[in-house]
Amino acid sequence: MAIEMRIKIPKNRVGVLIGKRGATRRYLERVTGAKITVDSGSGEVTITFEKPPEDPLMPHKLQSVIQAIGRGFSPERAMKLLNDEYVLEIVDLRDYVGPSKNALQRIRGRLIGEGGRARTYIESRTGTDISIYGHTAAIIGRYYDIIPAKEAIVSLASGSRHSTAYRRMERKIAEMREREVLEQMMIMREARSRRRMKESGEEGEEWEES
Repeated sequence: MAIEMRIKIPKNRVGVLIGKRGATRRYLERVTGAKITVDSGSGEVTITFEKPPEDPLMPHKLQSVIQAIGRGFSPERAMKLLNDEYVLEIVDLRDYVGPSKNALQRIRGRLIGEGGRARTYIESRTGTDISIYGHTAAIIGRYYDIIPAKEAIVSLASGSRHSTAYRRMERKIAEMREREVLEQMMIMREARSRRRMKESGEEGEEWEES
């Protein structure tokens, strides 16, 4: 059964998605097994899988890649989303400053910072990629890294000083690291428990045979 999805991106990002002589679109089609059709006039992108892909998450991953390109990321950065560990988070800045173009321009300036310093600092501290484009701030990264990056972006969009936003981000980084460590410990405990149960079952079978 074919899978078909539609997504709309800004018309001025269509050329980036297609790539020089169609190279980016062809590459995405080759690595995902999908057919990508782009309407340059409307910015509508149709994704078609003629048969279910081996990776059941591939349709969602490809959709995220195209969304990321539409929100200002380069194809190279957007393609990180084909990796299971990476996710895309999009923050609509209008939720914090309204639809005013002047307000959005001011917030974009705060998020990027002089010479790009604010964005670069958040990226370096969280290990994420950030794109400030139009009315959105988009983040690509691992789940535990995106949360502190979003904390900083939302704080700045809400009017906090940069120093305050960075402190909140650092607290969230520490919190996420602790949660990640605890999660890894739980996974290791479960793996050891399953291994013991398996070994115990095998020993029981040997005892019955003897």
